[in-house]
Amino acid sequence: MSEWQATTLTDVCTTITYGYTASANLNGVGPKFLRITDIVPSQIDWNSVPNCIANEKDIEKYKLRNGDIVIARTGATTGYNKYIKNLKHEAVFASYLIRYQIDTNKAFPEFVGHILQSSNWYDYVDAIAGGSAQPGANAKQLGSFELELPPLQEQKAIASVLSSLDDKIDLLHRQNTTLERMAETLFRQWFVEEAQEDWEERPLSSIANFLNGLACQKFPPTDAINKLPVLKIKELSSGISENSDWATSKVKPEYIVENGDVIFAWSASLMVKVWDGEKCVLNQHLFKVTSQEFPKWFYLHWCKHHLDEFISISSSHATTMGHIKRGDLDTAMVKVPKLHELELMTEQMTPLLEKQITNSKQIKTLEKLRDNLLPKLMSGEVRVDLTCRLG
Repeated sequence: MSEWQATTLTDVCTTITYGYTASANLNGVGPKFLRITDIVPSQIDWNSVPNCIANEKDIEKYKLRNGDIVIARTGATTGYNKYIKNLKHEAVFASYLIRYQIDTNKAFPEFVGHILQSSNWYDYVDAIAGGSAQPGANAKQLGSFELELPPLQEQKAIASVLSSLDDKIDLLHRQNTTLERMAETLFRQWFVEEAQEDWEERPLSSIANFLNGLACQKFPPTDAINKLPVLKIKELSSGISENSDWATSKVKPEYIVENGDVIFAWSASLMVKVWDGEKCVLNQHLFKVTSQEFPKWFYLHWCKHHLDEFISISSSHATTMGHIKRGDLDTAMVKVPKLHELELMTEQMTPLLEKQITNSKQIKTLEKLRDNLLPKLMSGEVRVDLTCRLG
């Protein structure tokens, strides 16, 4: 591909800037303050990004603009990055981020943003930042990353293909956020604001089965076919990866986790989640929550309802790893409506949850397509037909 040009990230930038040192302002006054935690791992949720207290004169050089690329420069997240687009808030970026502003005469910013999501980029970051207790890299090191750039018109076409997938993924994520908020609002209305005095109270442990996972290191794969990835707390947060452990698939069926199952992490980072990944084996420190008596939405939301209480209990334990005990499930109380009331609630709640699960499956499919397509487009193995209309 003689028309492709070799260059570096630094060489296609007009400006490279280290971030702003400021304190978050919980009163919501001042510009949004983008931190490392806000760019990991998916789309930026600007609703969760705090504001900061800042002097207008001080922050001018740190204001984010559409087309900027911000990269984390320290810690385990070194190299994580986001291409800034559809910015609707005045925002600055924190000191542990570096902003790279692309010269649009040399490169299409969104194309560069996609390159920085590739395995080549993360392999490069691992090579320069790894090997120490506190990984990190400076602007010069990160900027030395080598790029292969096609002509600008082809860069724009490739970015259009990948961005159309990202936009569909983002739309589904936003739909799921809306669905989840609708369900939480209904649950709170029914069981907190308008709960009936004659409803039965039962322990959380009595409305569902909480199956603790296996010590999966005792169940290694016996061959290359009959094996599944292991679902640990890390995977529950960020998904199955090439670094995930494997176990034999020949375990009792109840320890197999399928997409749509409710998983409760009861140790370390406590969380309740509807699993949205591939089939896997349940590891210890995780509960698989099921019920023969109550619908999924019911025990899911009651687990979430008590989560803050469980986190408080976990943090109070003077141990190296906070956790809850089964006795804590016994003391967490649940209000159970009359059967006909529960059926009416289920008619409203089940479609919301099923739509979330369907969306999550579609997200995974689109992400896999994008991740498979990305290196092929970036290497020129697959070329975009510039005569086709993209969008």
